[in-house]
Amino acid sequence: MTDVTTVLVLLLLMPIVRWMIRRVQMSQIYDKIPGPKAYPFVGTLYLFFGKKSHEIFTLIDQRTRKYDGIHRIWVGMTPEVRLSKAEYVEQVISASRHTEKANLYRFLADWLGEGLLTSKGERWFQHRKLITPTFHFNILDGFCEVFAENGSVLVECLKRHADTGRPVNIYPFITKAALDVICETAMGVKVHAQTSGDENEYVNAIYGLSSLFLERLIRPWLHPDWTFRRSQLGRQQRDLLAILHGYTRKVIQERKQALQLQRHTTTEQQQQQQHDEFGQRRKRLAFLDLLLQSATDTGLLSDEDVREEVDTFMFEGHDTTTAGMSWALFLLALHPEVQAQVHQEIDSIFAGSDRPATMQDLNEMKLLERCLKETLRLYPSVAFFGRTLSEDITLGGYHIPGGTIIGIHTYNVHRDERFFPDAETFDPDRFLPEQCEHRHPYAYIPFSAGPRNCIGQKFALLEEKSLVSSILRRYRIRSHRTRPEQLIVNELITRPKDGILLYLEQR
Repeated sequence: MTDVTTVLVLLLLMPIVRWMIRRVQMSQIYDKIPGPKAYPFVGTLYLFFGKKSHEIFTLIDQRTRKYDGIHRIWVGMTPEVRLSKAEYVEQVISASRHTEKANLYRFLADWLGEGLLTSKGERWFQHRKLITPTFHFNILDGFCEVFAENGSVLVECLKRHADTGRPVNIYPFITKAALDVICETAMGVKVHAQTSGDENEYVNAIYGLSSLFLERLIRPWLHPDWTFRRSQLGRQQRDLLAILHGYTRKVIQERKQALQLQRHTTTEQQQQQQHDEFGQRRKRLAFLDLLLQSATDTGLLSDEDVREEVDTFMFEGHDTTTAGMSWALFLLALHPEVQAQVHQEIDSIFAGSDRPATMQDLNEMKLLERCLKETLRLYPSVAFFGRTLSEDITLGGYHIPGGTIIGIHTYNVHRDERFFPDAETFDPDRFLPEQCEHRHPYAYIPFSAGPRNCIGQKFALLEEKSLVSSILRRYRIRSHRTRPEQLIVNELITRPKDGILLYLEQR
């Protein structure tokens, strides 16, 4: 072997040797934390190979229950620490130090860009500050009309499935209703998903991207962007993103033109007419309108920034509420005694009237709200989320270096018997004020917590109350499946496998 060849071989080997040394050093730190056996390159992902998505959810749940609130895994060659105890979760998400999302959120970057969900640092802080006023009480009050209108359509769509003696899968009905709501409240457009009778290209693209996220996650060789974008999954993602981004950009341009046209109206009569229309429509301003106004006033948001925030709101505010409402109906269908009490509460508010629900009506639905909260305890829409540590910390007696990815298992945090005795039982009274008063503040985190909590949580609960109460005003419901029979699929969102099958009876 010549000297030149020797040098070339050494140069090629050096990165591998450096990686092996680094891997050994990392193992000495992270393998002190209990966790499943890991292998080179695949880490602990081998446990998921060949498994279906509902089986993966079960495996993760079983693994998390095995360890006392903290364990480590290896996602390919990257170590992660997973938490399922409120005290450990508080240490990570309560402070403003650890606000950067976990590395896996970069898988969403092509879709959501640097929207609120995925951004970090000063950009996240600025955008959060700009967007927070769009969820003001007065804005949400206007959305109640949108909720009620779409709830009424939903009830009519379900009518032909009532009193047939056959169960109906309510999940696609709820999906379309939530899509109609989010398109109107986020973008100011009516898509008529519930009544058009066609498969909606937009919602199918969202589902496709959610599924691709999980497919990529369990294949470490697709984690690098270079390999993913050249794979079949990468090409599928590109096609789906073309649908999503094309639609959002088109709507943004149309709304911008409408706002500009509104500003250029000059005559007193037109100003007065516009004022009247604005007074009539003021409450119906969409999230997009408010963002565009903010972009104009501050100059801090480009069209693409607006697109990223609208796509983020569409993603976070559609799938999550669909899951929350469907699981709530499932649990109420399994507990007729609680359902009867909710019927009684609704009847006392509306007294037989078919008028649309107002904000005041929704605020009076105390029992239904507790049912929704207990549903989100048992079936949190986001069963898992992640952070990246900005500095070294100690958790459970284990030293964890800065830069470590921390995974928080909401699904398991919510099942801590110290805070929720008989945790698998559906019991809305857990959320009576006196029951919540002394509970650990991080024992219940369906909307995350701390500085990066969900900005749309009030919107979500109002929408869920409105649409679920619309169904219960008209129908009694029974479930076709028991809880053990109803499997869970987790593709970013905690969905019911094969939907939710209910029997509907006209009241």
